[in-house]
Amino acid sequence: MRSIWNGAISFGLVSIPIKLVNATESHSISFRQIHVSDGGRVRYRKVCELDGEEVPSAEIGKGYEEADGSIVPITDEDLAQLPLATAKTIEIMSFVPAEEIDPLQMDAAYYLAANGATAAKPYTLLREALKRSRKVAIAKYALRGRERLGMLRVVDDVIAMHGLLWPDEIRAPEGVAPDAAVSVRDAELDLADALMATLGEVEMASLHDDYREAVEAMIVAKSGGAFEPTEAVVEPAGGQVIDLMAALEKSVRAAKASRGEGDGRVEASGGAEGGTEGGAQGEVTPIRRKAGGRAGAGAGRSAAAPKAVGGKKSTAASTKKTAATATKKKATGTGKSAAAKSTSGASKATGRAAATKSTAKTAAAKKTGAAAKKAATPRKRTSA
Repeated sequence: MRSIWNGAISFGLVSIPIKLVNATESHSISFRQIHVSDGGRVRYRKVCELDGEEVPSAEIGKGYEEADGSIVPITDEDLAQLPLATAKTIEIMSFVPAEEIDPLQMDAAYYLAANGATAAKPYTLLREALKRSRKVAIAKYALRGRERLGMLRVVDDVIAMHGLLWPDEIRAPEGVAPDAAVSVRDAELDLADALMATLGEVEMASLHDDYREAVEAMIVAKSGGAFEPTEAVVEPAGGQVIDLMAALEKSVRAAKASRGEGDGRVEASGGAEGGTEGGAQGEVTPIRRKAGGRAGAGAGRSAAAPKAVGGKKSTAASTKKTAATATKKKATGTGKSAAAKSTSGASKATGRAAATKSTAKTAAAKKTGAAAKKAATPRKRTSA
């Protein structure tokens, strides 16, 4: 691989001569601009504004434009003479755990190759030190006219360097998060966990650019004159999610079906709503919602019997039956009330007769007692 920069790694007092090699390459397909009517190539020509002549690339340099529009020429020699230690050196400043590097800072990636036989020993020393410490090196370097921040780490047996954006180049995510407060239930998290577990891991080497392959196939077909355009099937854009639980469950089943595991069961973590303890597998049923009502109002109940066809007749019959039942209940209640009144009247009459009879007996007893007392009293004799 061709090197794009030569310099050295400054590791304390140790200097390691290296060559910088691009670690990535772009496979994207680039298009040319053409004149639609005749297919002619449209080119951009670099023309000098002063004389109107086209300028070749060899005669094009750098310049800084002032606020008043004047240009200050800057040459490569001017940049090379800047008092920067990083002009030709990757200067290691510190070693930190890889977790402390924000992936948002990641930029271009490079391989650092040892430049010459004398660089093999210090190169290997730094590589093994990085391996054993399980840390990455933070460094500064200058490339393409500017000082940059970098991160050194070990990839296989090679030291790789990732260009990093400066901390002040990362924008704060203000106004990006959802405005409204959203709560997520444990059951929904369980299904999300189950979906993540079902999708599992993937071999990164197996991933490829389907779009690029389709474009390449189209170019080959059009160049051979056998291209027949077909209308792409575009699924409608997703709108409001009506039932998140059902969508998650469907996603889990689709993921399992793609892996040949079409058992339709969802593995949920224990201790949460909708899951089973110990991470056991359990069937997940979508939550049904009534319009304007709460979700799962009829959970746990048996399904209601379907209504008969002809709702008006059924309603009229039900109304007549209800009225007849009410009339019957009213009649029964009236009969019971009359019987109760009759019983009450009979009880009162019986009580009065018994009271009269008792009074008569008492009067007779008093009369009999008085007569007996009179008969028992002796009469006084009258003297002659």
